[in-house]
Amino acid sequence: MKYHELNVTSHRSAKRVGRGIAAGQGKTAGRGTKGQGSRTGSSKKPGFEGGQNPLMQRLPKLPGFTSHRVRPENITLAQLAALKVKAIDAKVLAEKGLITSPFVNVKVLGSGELKQALAIKLPAASASAIAAIESAGGSFTATARLARPATAKKTSRKAKKATIKSAESATSTAKK
Repeated sequence: MKYHELNVTSHRSAKRVGRGIAAGQGKTAGRGTKGQGSRTGSSKKPGFEGGQNPLMQRLPKLPGFTSHRVRPENITLAQLAALKVKAIDAKVLAEKGLITSPFVNVKVLGSGELKQALAIKLPAASASAIAAIESAGGSFTATARLARPATAKKTSRKAKKATIKSAESATSTAKK
């Protein structure tokens, strides 16, 4: 078959339904037996679910998305310059009251001027802040966020589990 021999029509004639068994789409005309969809003039609006509250109406009533990502506490270069300390880390910032706790994420932002050289050890800093720190003769070292120390309750629980495990292993070896 060649391209010019294709029999292509621009408009396909509509299927004639409900014209008897021999026509292929007779009797119920492809609508099924009974129900809302089989009746003449029936057209359900988009999203209609038979009287049940539709999905697009149900969803806004659910609780919204809440991000559990821990946001960093921001410190500016101007705040660091006002500290008058050469070595800065999360513990120093917490002692001075610039951050809530030494165990939070801290990020240095580049607003403000820095004239003295500082050795900064914090989890994060913006590119402009790192450039300003290094141009002043200081250094920035990215460190991991400080982990909170384990509470006495957790350590006692871990110790209890360890003793139970060691006792179980001792009894299982004694049985063999």
